[in-house]
Amino acid sequence: MHFYVKSLIFVQIVWINDMKSSVGRLFLQAVAAVCLPFMTVSCHSGGYVTITGYAQGGTYMVKVDTQGTDVPPEDIKDGIDSILVAFDNSLSGYNPSSLLTRFNAGETIRPDSTFIGIYRLSRHFYDMTDGAFDVSAAPLFDMWGFGFTSDSLPGPAEVEAVLRYIGMRRLVPDLADALSPSGTLDGADAVADGNPAHRPHLNYNAIAQGYSCDLVAGYLESLGITSMLVDIGGEIVCSGYNPAGKPWTIGVDRPYDGNDVSGADLKGVLEAGPERCGVVTSGNYRKFYVVDGRKYAHTIDPRTGYPVSHSLLSATIVADDAATADALATYCMVIGFEKAAEFIGSRQDLEGYLIYDDGGEMRTWKSPGFRLVRE
Repeated sequence: MHFYVKSLIFVQIVWINDMKSSVGRLFLQAVAAVCLPFMTVSCHSGGYVTITGYAQGGTYMVKVDTQGTDVPPEDIKDGIDSILVAFDNSLSGYNPSSLLTRFNAGETIRPDSTFIGIYRLSRHFYDMTDGAFDVSAAPLFDMWGFGFTSDSLPGPAEVEAVLRYIGMRRLVPDLADALSPSGTLDGADAVADGNPAHRPHLNYNAIAQGYSCDLVAGYLESLGITSMLVDIGGEIVCSGYNPAGKPWTIGVDRPYDGNDVSGADLKGVLEAGPERCGVVTSGNYRKFYVVDGRKYAHTIDPRTGYPVSHSLLSATIVADDAATADALATYCMVIGFEKAAEFIGSRQDLEGYLIYDDGGEMRTWKSPGFRLVRE
């Protein structure tokens, strides 16, 4: 996924996973040419195996303790790959034949459970954040060059024109309610504000990778696996213990412009588990452009139509699941440091770690329950 690009997370060893940058893509292309035969399943002591592959334009890495299951590692990988291929066919905005691409193009589709489920969850976060998290703002993301097109620097009139026809408030709360008797979905039927000519265009890049992590973790749990780490493009679900029998440790990159190699320069290391949790970091230092000396970051406030400009450099969220962590890390980047700290502090089900600029100095804030083991 390419919009709302997440700051990638470094897990125990440095491995390049930034498919959101051209450097990361070129690196993986080079590695793939040499190492593709080996990027499947590798074994470790104590029943642990590491499973790697490609997903959503990037890579995934899954570490699991197989002592809880009798399913062979090769079959586990096949199951993971099947989930991720189906996910891509449903929700990828870069797959020309996906359900999402076809829906955005105005076609009538037959949505699967993933398409319905992620919309339902996205509407929940839209309502929770008063519109600051909005998957229907795809035309805005495209307009600024951070969505599925390469446009950039729109004028005020263009922004205002798009703002009139985005916002999940104008859509049905649940796509299941818009299905035809035969189970098909037309974009016009998803519109609830009386303007069906302005069909919705959706972009799930702020939640999709986290959602896919949860799907993979749920599959592994169905096999009886209790100790795992699922990393898809930097979004993480972990539970249980690592191969050393200790909680998982996850690094957070130092968020400065030009830090394009995940794990090369860490700002902090957190501890997670044994309870299942999702861990996601969002930041504004890898996807941006500069015009006439002004930086335009990829995080756009869908309520104003413009890229954000504030002191928050990155936000790491720990939640019960990765989809929640994904969406709310983005929300924090939209609202800025002060409001993000207040929001995290008001929630007993979240922990957070914020890195922000204070007069040119990089400073941090963490919630009381955020287990920072090194800074």
